Amino acid sequence: MRGATHARWAACAVVVALAATACGGGGSDSGGSGDGSGTVSSSWGDPQNPLEPANTNEVQGGKVLDMIFRGLKRYNAKTGAAEDMLADKIETSDSQNFTITIKDGWKFSNGEPVTAKSFVDAWNYGASLKNNQKNAYFFGYIDGYDKVHPESGSQSADTLSGLKVTGTNTFTVKLNQKFSTFPDTLGYAAFSPLPKAFFDDHAAWVKKPVGNGPYTISSYTKGSQMSLVKWDDYSGDDKAKNGGVTLKVYTDNNTAYNDLLAGNLDLVDDVPAAQLKNAKNDLDGRYINTPAGIIQTLAFPFYDKKWNTSGAKKVRQGLSMAINRQQITDTIFQKTRTPASDWTSPVLGEKGGFQKGLCGDSCDYNPTEAKKLVQEGGGLPGGQVKISYNADTGSHKEWIDAVCNSINNALGNNKACVGNPIGTFADFRNQIGQHKMPGPFRAGWQMDYPLIQNFLQPLYYTNASSNDGQWTNKDFDKLVNQANAETDTGKAIKLFQQAEGVVRDNMAAIPLWYQNGSAGYSDKVSNVALNQFSVPVYNEITVN
Repeated sequence: MRGATHARWAACAVVVALAATACGGGGSDSGGSGDGSGTVSSSWGDPQNPLEPANTNEVQGGKVLDMIFRGLKRYNAKTGAAEDMLADKIETSDSQNFTITIKDGWKFSNGEPVTAKSFVDAWNYGASLKNNQKNAYFFGYIDGYDKVHPESGSQSADTLSGLKVTGTNTFTVKLNQKFSTFPDTLGYAAFSPLPKAFFDDHAAWVKKPVGNGPYTISSYTKGSQMSLVKWDDYSGDDKAKNGGVTLKVYTDNNTAYNDLLAGNLDLVDDVPAAQLKNAKNDLDGRYINTPAGIIQTLAFPFYDKKWNTSGAKKVRQGLSMAINRQQITDTIFQKTRTPASDWTSPVLGEKGGFQKGLCGDSCDYNPTEAKKLVQEGGGLPGGQVKISYNADTGSHKEWIDAVCNSINNALGNNKACVGNPIGTFADFRNQIGQHKMPGPFRAGWQMDYPLIQNFLQPLYYTNASSNDGQWTNKDFDKLVNQANAETDTGKAIKLFQQAEGVVRDNMAAIPLWYQNGSAGYSDKVSNVALNQFSVPVYNEITVN
């Protein structure tokens, strides 16, 4: 997800405006006694878009969706495995036609039952061109997508022909090609069900979303905080073990960390780089550093002709070799990052497609070769590299400066690379979506689901949802299509690895490092953990 992270990914600047109450002052909101009634306070950032499941493809909004929605599948917090949640069974005989049966008895927090129609209506809404949902692309394998979301012109159908409700709790899905791992993607938030209230009064729903998860939203004040409360009538077996979660907006992670140390906050789920060296001692064992499905890269604006020439590939390779990944991860990130040598994540494991060393020499620090390649490629476009990043978290400037220093030293020019800070994450994402990047830009990716496909297709497939630099390559697209159609998982992974080789050969993006999830918490809460997406497992946290 875009951003990490999703990671990820877009251009509408509207932000949710929930029915708001005044935000309380300082101090932790915990106030519990271990009976499940206390509230957890956690650092957060305003989501970029309204909290519609198919329109949220960045981390902050994703955290909320993970609390207020449950889908057909849910990813195991420890292993990342896709496990049935609302799905009773998903059956197929050909990896193209699926019959889905949902469990009986689930309901939304407004009392509506969750039915097969709740999923079909939600997916049709998400796919429709006229609804302009950021995650519409995830429905692209369902038959009829080309009619409801054509690449050009107006849509000629309002619903996906591949979706049919066949009973109160059953529906069928016909894909436009075989996709053997399709069921494993259904834990992603875009595939969440929606209540009838969403369609009856959309404006009211956007102001106060109604979901089917263990929490409901009580209030939201943009720029201040969102309050979520435990839903006592939640249908699942993963009920909240606390009374609620207060997400407090911070524009600087250092401020959040200081509030944690001062007892004014219970949880910081992204310890700032400047504090990593102190976190273990500061937090007395309440510091988490665990591998996560996140990779940080530098993406390029291929829509800018200067970056899309035949020689620019050598420039990109040269820049990659000019970055001393090991030194930066050791000194700035205190070993909470690992130098990347491919474009996926070690959490996939070798069986899942991770290939250590796939990048080869292009990811090894070699200033002599770096300078040579940049010169052979025609030099830096415009004479200087400007690396864009969002400046609001306080966690990117240090490593961006370090990357530029490394490039400048390698190229023997202290003005070859400069950071280009952009005020807020929303502004940063909006400029990316409007294709206004002046050069390389930070492109952290947090997996949506633990499949090699998710690290490649959304980012590098032609016109994919998170292909922010608009890179395109027919060989890559062909291999991805073949991999998705392969019913043998092992063979599919090998095809995806071949596609990743095309990314490498063209240096479609520069892999920097794999990221661990890092978090710190107060002595007022227990059972704090991050899942493989580096998101806190909020419903498991208890208040002491």
